[in-house]
Amino acid sequence: MATPCSASHKLLERGTKIVAVGRNYAAHAKEMGTAVPTEPVLFLKPTSSYLENGGTIEVPHSLESLHPEVELAVVIGRKARDVPEAAAMDYVGGYAVALDMTAREIQASAKAAGLPWTLSKGQDTFTPISSVLPTSMVPDPDNLELWLKVDGETRQKGSTKDTIFKIPFLISHISSMMTLLEGDVILTGTPPGVGPVKVGQKITAGITGLLDVHFNVEKRRRPESC
Repeated sequence: MATPCSASHKLLERGTKIVAVGRNYAAHAKEMGTAVPTEPVLFLKPTSSYLENGGTIEVPHSLESLHPEVELAVVIGRKARDVPEAAAMDYVGGYAVALDMTAREIQASAKAAGLPWTLSKGQDTFTPISSVLPTSMVPDPDNLELWLKVDGETRQKGSTKDTIFKIPFLISHISSMMTLLEGDVILTGTPPGVGPVKVGQKITAGITGLLDVHFNVEKRRRPESC
């Protein structure tokens, strides 16, 4: 596996936000019973939800499981505002593999009530992420195989060539509404095969031929009373 350079890895420490793209694989939209979008479905996650490789994903007290969604993360290399699609790739500083952990029960309740998804997507440890690969190591980000296994069993395997909205369009589209800063991350969507993971299970995921990550899943500890 390739070894990311430290300069690229430090990009994540400078970021201010995670912009996630929902339903960017038609097959995933269909498995979720939702329409294939005609424009990007965007939501935000806090950078406090990052979890480094080898860490422990925490299942909140009230839940029994979470759904991991493997995604290609695009790390922005410099300030981007109103970027034309033709120049968008000049603003990419690197790539990573990330998991968009989802509390599906909370998300379903929020959707039914017409409320935001924040609590289902943005809790602590809900964005496990790898180190950052420099762009020189990823010559064709539109042709990468993403995979995810739970206890060694393959759950997800898909290619970024199947995304509906490609990276240049996403950067241009998002930067037309909100400024992207150095170290910000765009999560580009997940292929089909999502399902629950429970306490005690182990997740491995990666980009074939480039890198992989691993995480344990445990119950979040209740704070000790004074």
